[in-house]
Amino acid sequence: MLDCYSVEYVLQEITKAGFVEPTPIQSQGWPMALRGRDLIGIAETGSGKTLAYLLPAIVHVNAQPILAPGDGPIVLVLAPTRELAVQIQQEATKFGASSKIKSTCIYGGVPKGPQVRDLQKGVEIVIATPGRLIDMIESHHTNLRRVTYLVLDEADRMLDMGFEPQIKKIVSQIRPDRQTLYWSATWPKEVEQLARNFLFDPYKVIIGSEELKANHAICQHVEILSESQKYNKLVNLLEDIMDGSRILIFMDTKKGCDQITRQLRMDGWPALSIHGDKSQAERDWVLSEFKSGKSPIMTATDVAARGLDVKDVKYVINYDFPGSLEDYVHRIGRTGRAGAKGTAYTFFTASNARFAKDLINILEEAGQKVSPELASMGRGAPPPSSGYRDRYRGHGGGRSWS
Repeated sequence: MLDCYSVEYVLQEITKAGFVEPTPIQSQGWPMALRGRDLIGIAETGSGKTLAYLLPAIVHVNAQPILAPGDGPIVLVLAPTRELAVQIQQEATKFGASSKIKSTCIYGGVPKGPQVRDLQKGVEIVIATPGRLIDMIESHHTNLRRVTYLVLDEADRMLDMGFEPQIKKIVSQIRPDRQTLYWSATWPKEVEQLARNFLFDPYKVIIGSEELKANHAICQHVEILSESQKYNKLVNLLEDIMDGSRILIFMDTKKGCDQITRQLRMDGWPALSIHGDKSQAERDWVLSEFKSGKSPIMTATDVAARGLDVKDVKYVINYDFPGSLEDYVHRIGRTGRAGAKGTAYTFFTASNARFAKDLINILEEAGQKVSPELASMGRGAPPPSSGYRDRYRGHGGGRSWS
């Protein structure tokens, strides 16, 4: 597919990385992007979207005049979180090496000096979070005059995080004859509206369907219980599943994240936490401990729900149910990546009852079993009382998941 565009250097990098064949989103996205047309790509998490836009970006850079002193980047990738931006840059570095394409990662929470020096030396590809990029532009450390290939990755998440004004401000400074690629795992109305503002006559490729759905490689378990039962249930579950694999536990709040992590460590579990109040150095250290398996349990807020690509995350546990079904899909999508199987456990309480019907739809679409209790809540029945399933209290019960 790519060789008809005479990009042998890209094919060599693909072979070196051990890829046998492209994923569905890559098979569809590469020829579309290589035509120079705008593109909307909708595909589930872990489907290979990053290379779907990076390899055409490398081809695009090599077709442009080389950078002159003072030039800004040719390719700009906007991402919602530091973690995702860093991972995109790692791929850009790997696959751009043979073309001597330089890239840098621009994000907040760390000193500006090294990022400024990269920009001043000149880089063809910039991967950035919106806030820090605007800071760099307003400080005249870079400009977007040469950007002809713009990528918005995890567009739905950027909207969730309130980045729409920053995105519009950034895009307003990029030439209108650019090529824009717009990537998302979900397609809510807000995302569709933003796409209309930024794209011209785009191709649209959907792997699966536009409807919100979970990765079918993930086995999903939902347990209805009370708030007071959660911690004991978590410990019982860890006793069952702990086998050295990575276990990612999601909480709603930074405070809850720290509290549960502290309690787990006091009870002898090797847990660390990651959330937005941690310094970048601390977040990097926690991630490295988690990736290496030195601390195989990591608790996280939604800062880690998207873009976090850690090999061998075997289990995801939603200790707190998220504030949207989109976030549920993205959280559990941290397992079952790149063709692997994964398992997700979700604690569902009376306060989450409004999500029951839509959650049931996601479970049924993925061929998962729906418990009678969840089905009852989905029909609008009163949630179970707080004494429901008290047999799970203590460390001796609650080991079976339907």
